[in-house]
Amino acid sequence: MLKHYLNSLVRSRTTVSFGDIERLDPVSRVFGLERGTPVDRFYIERFLMERSDLIRGEVLEIGSDLYTRRFGGNAVSHGHVLAAKGTHEHERMIIGDLSDSTSLPAEQMDCFICTQTLNFIYDVPKAVEGALHLLKPGGTLLATVAGISQVSRYDMDRWGDYWRFTTASLERLFTPVFGDGVVITSHGNLPVTLAFLQGLSVEDLPDPTLLDVVDPDYQLLLTIIARKGRK
Repeated sequence: MLKHYLNSLVRSRTTVSFGDIERLDPVSRVFGLERGTPVDRFYIERFLMERSDLIRGEVLEIGSDLYTRRFGGNAVSHGHVLAAKGTHEHERMIIGDLSDSTSLPAEQMDCFICTQTLNFIYDVPKAVEGALHLLKPGGTLLATVAGISQVSRYDMDRWGDYWRFTTASLERLFTPVFGDGVVITSHGNLPVTLAFLQGLSVEDLPDPTLLDVVDPDYQLLLTIIARKGRK
């Protein structure tokens, strides 16, 4: 099968100008953060803005309540923060391990904002179960994960950077746990992905409308909406 596919390919004679693509060091090693808005951050925040209607009631967020306050507003009755260690200060801090449901409150949250976290948890299936455990019946998980990305050195040196995801792997992870209430979307395309890997920011892009083009073969960032069924 593979041999037949390879034989069917026609070698392209198009001239390619590599330019700075040959550079060994990226423009930025922190995702372009010091240059402006990181490309993945643009997709994360647009996703949360578009689904801000789901950020309401009792809301839990990883690490801080920044997105809860920014996108939930007055619809949030209480904002909670989940952290693995007591290194943050927040009046509604929950110290727990997402991959250990026994460390988490059960059926307390109407919404769980879990951005760029599952890449850094080794036991991802258990973490997905932990997300379900946190939610009230009818509650919603709003999650984002990296697809194509450099290693996050900050996270690698502290707790590990383990996984990159695709729409297929996320379907296999979330559907058995959440059932039919799962919507997975990929974001990105070739030029945007190349810019992201080089450490360029959104402000560096020659044409910002490139961000709106989706090529399913270049899944830079993936978003997940997962609803817990009602009893």
